[in-house]
Amino acid sequence: MDRYEQARELYAGYGIDTEKALKVLAGIPISLHCWQADDIKGFSADSSLSGGIQVTGNYPGAARTPEELLCDYRKAFSMLAGKKKINIHASYAVQKNGVKKDRDGISFEDFEIWTDFAGEYGCGIDFNPTFFSHPLVKDNLTLSSPDESVRKFWVDHGKACIKIAQYFAEKTGTESVVNFWMPDGFKDVPADRRAPREIMMRSLDEILACGYDKTQVFPTLESKVFGIGLESCTVGSSEFSLCYAASRGIVPLMDNGHYHPTESVADKIPTLLLFFDRIALHITRSIRWDSDHVVTFDDETRAIAEQICNDEAYKRIFIALDYFDASINRIAAWVSGYRNLQKALLAGLLMPGKQMLEYQNNADFTRLFMLREELKTLPFSDVWNRFCEENSVVSDKYLYGEVKKYEDEILSKRV
Repeated sequence: MDRYEQARELYAGYGIDTEKALKVLAGIPISLHCWQADDIKGFSADSSLSGGIQVTGNYPGAARTPEELLCDYRKAFSMLAGKKKINIHASYAVQKNGVKKDRDGISFEDFEIWTDFAGEYGCGIDFNPTFFSHPLVKDNLTLSSPDESVRKFWVDHGKACIKIAQYFAEKTGTESVVNFWMPDGFKDVPADRRAPREIMMRSLDEILACGYDKTQVFPTLESKVFGIGLESCTVGSSEFSLCYAASRGIVPLMDNGHYHPTESVADKIPTLLLFFDRIALHITRSIRWDSDHVVTFDDETRAIAEQICNDEAYKRIFIALDYFDASINRIAAWVSGYRNLQKALLAGLLMPGKQMLEYQNNADFTRLFMLREELKTLPFSDVWNRFCEENSVVSDKYLYGEVKKYEDEILSKRV
């Protein structure tokens, strides 16, 4: 009997079907963010990073062109199993024939390389308006700007992005999630905290009024506590974003780096699912708040994944990664974070939920506690290795070798 068969029998003793878990895991889509491969530079080159965005590190080999970024995506996909999506920002438009469009004038023609790539891999595309790193992020404000010309520019950008997402959904046959995150805020204490939020609310209303198929396009609103240089007031706060999403019938998005370090996004997931048909997650690893480190197989990620898997909640949750680390090999960061999230999801699927709920309902908290500890020492790695084997991707043992070979042959020549 091989190691997986032994593990399967051990899990079966707890009422856990590993075969079912492997099948479900392969079908849970995870959206892989393009900005890890090039440090959020994009292709528009409007300005350097600004608006609460910062990437640290100077590891060699960052993608510099659309072709290099797609090459990196292909390499990453070769080491990733399961159902995938790609997640791109509006600043990754590739405009043709020397035409220079500003962000309020972009259209689906500027993203043909992305739809071609998605078609090649049979994956969907999620989209993000880019409300940062642009000269018209004026006084750290975009959709909440009191300057009507600035506000209108960003409203038009938002409308353009909704239309592009509609095209993505129609082209790929897969739902497109459009994530609105604006860095609007104030470094020091503002005179009025309500007025900017009223303006942002009006701006978002105008964007959503542009019309889209609500069965194919899912606008989301992402909150934040504060951004770099915006420490005193963030317009799109948690309360604003959650209330707006609830009142307008759109999807709330939680980034687990955007809360106080003692808050648990895992605890928030089942609550939001009581009130929303769908929710969205950006999964990262925060150290000292929103530092966007590569996702690891840690307690927080596992707790989030357990809630995603509980009662098949993954059918109602849009899952994406969102981190950017330039201190290590970027492909390694991409692939490791993705696989670590999948490991956490697999761990969540390998839990006897009904049995645990029975212990809880019977107030048998001692047994519940001890069962959780027992599960930690079951041969999880053997089940994970079977997942890699069944999906023809390299096992963890050989992952570094694959990354290092690509670095030596491709990344090292980007000088």
